Amino acid sequence: MSGSVVLLNLAGAVALLLFATRLVKTGVERAYGDVLRRRLRGTMDRPLPAVLAGGALAIALQSSTAVTLLVASFAGAGIVSGIAGQLAVRGAEVGSALVVKLLSFDLSLLVPVCLVAGTTMFMATERRDWRQIGRILIGVALLLLSLEMVGQATEPLKGSAALPAVVGYFAGDPFTAYLLAAFVTWLFQSSIAAILLLMTLAGRGVVPSELAVVLVLGVNLGSSLIAPLLTRAAAPAVRAVPIGNLMMRGAGSLIMLALYLGFHPPLGWLGASVVDQIVHTHILFNVVVLLAGVPISRPLYRASEAIVAMTTAPAEPQALESAELSALDEKALDKPSLALANATREVVRICETIEIMLKTVMELYETPDEARIKALAALDDRVDRRHAAIKLYLARVNQHALSESEALRCQELIGACVKLEQVGDIIVRNMLVHVRKKMERNLSFTDAGWAELCAFHQSVLANARLAFNVLVSRDAATARQLVQEKDRLRDVERQSSASHFSRLGEGTARSVETSSIHLDTIRDLKQINSLLAEMAYPVLEEHGLLRGSRLQSA
Repeated sequence: MSGSVVLLNLAGAVALLLFATRLVKTGVERAYGDVLRRRLRGTMDRPLPAVLAGGALAIALQSSTAVTLLVASFAGAGIVSGIAGQLAVRGAEVGSALVVKLLSFDLSLLVPVCLVAGTTMFMATERRDWRQIGRILIGVALLLLSLEMVGQATEPLKGSAALPAVVGYFAGDPFTAYLLAAFVTWLFQSSIAAILLLMTLAGRGVVPSELAVVLVLGVNLGSSLIAPLLTRAAAPAVRAVPIGNLMMRGAGSLIMLALYLGFHPPLGWLGASVVDQIVHTHILFNVVVLLAGVPISRPLYRASEAIVAMTTAPAEPQALESAELSALDEKALDKPSLALANATREVVRICETIEIMLKTVMELYETPDEARIKALAALDDRVDRRHAAIKLYLARVNQHALSESEALRCQELIGACVKLEQVGDIIVRNMLVHVRKKMERNLSFTDAGWAELCAFHQSVLANARLAFNVLVSRDAATARQLVQEKDRLRDVERQSSASHFSRLGEGTARSVETSSIHLDTIRDLKQINSLLAEMAYPVLEEHGLLRGSRLQSA
């Protein structure tokens, strides 16, 4: 087999490995993301629970980077302290290493089982939670299948005449190998994927154990670089946690590399096979970094804050007020197709603002803050200004000769603007009132009630993104899914109300105190969802998928 074919097969196997890892992560986030976030926030007030919560979340998401970004956002919002956040991230690194240990076992029988079960669950129902579980199972199957493909693709390399020279070069230049492993991990955006690839190559005899240990340390360096680079434009409070993790793991990997190259300790105690040695080296490194980081967590976090402060340019006064750029080009009015494209761009900007408002308002329910409440109200003013400008612009477009499709698109954009403006009004005039009431009376929801609100809100937020996609893509399948979600949420609302009244009947004090806020919030979110779902009607009507006011059966 030629070298180009071997590399092509290997590239395809690695691509499937990365896709499968992303598929599992996405499924877990969509199915359980909100629950995992709330659990993480609720257990990060003490060091040990923070470490355990970070590890558990990394195992669930199969990504320590995702946990790092999540914890960094919590620290930036003041929900958790930076020190607790760094400990949670260290726990996440250990959890990520344990995932690799689990995947090192022979799980080949799980491939057909997960494929059959996952495909059945994904295709046999429209329920979002079951479909996401199906997605997770398919991802696990593809992950295991990709490892087999990597092994098969690298089998011809064992007989390659060039391989000993390449391996010998990197064995003689361990620092270059260390940096190469870090770069590949950053490229993969996943330490799990990088370690799994290394395990498969070593298991096929491509990588010797001495070089494998060096590469494991390089993988850990590369893994710690991902989050700081992804948050480089974020607020300083957000950047401090990833920078602190980079300082600890980066310095730790360099120290471990120097000790290993200086003393050449025997590797037999790490495991009988090269694969076991790789897995156990990865786990051992992260456990050592965790334990070493506990006593120095406070000064380390202060050092990370100082580094962030030194690398953050002071904001200039005039930069604090960002100009509101507009896509509504007056010169394009005599070209309706171009003008409508400009109007679409501007409506998309309103969509982005509405999404920010919808995400922020639920955060304010949990951690109300007067400054953020005022900032959210200011966003509604921006929506109103853009709404007025778009309506005036489209009215002037209508004065020109339009084709039938252009006239329909013009009306569709005007209708979308009106609905988005109404959504903004509901958030500011209704939901912010509930936030203030909860804040002024120092009320708190029951755990069950808050979980219901968060789940309902996440569904509405997901539907909002569907609606925004429909506005741009005009895809009939997405539009149909959006309207089906509207019907599903109606049932969810009834179940939530029944559960709430059941808690009231039991005399739960917090349920009684927050009853009106709970019910009004559900009502507001349902109204928002209905407005967003109506944005799909023009697309469905165009494809003949509406019958009166109801969806036709498929």
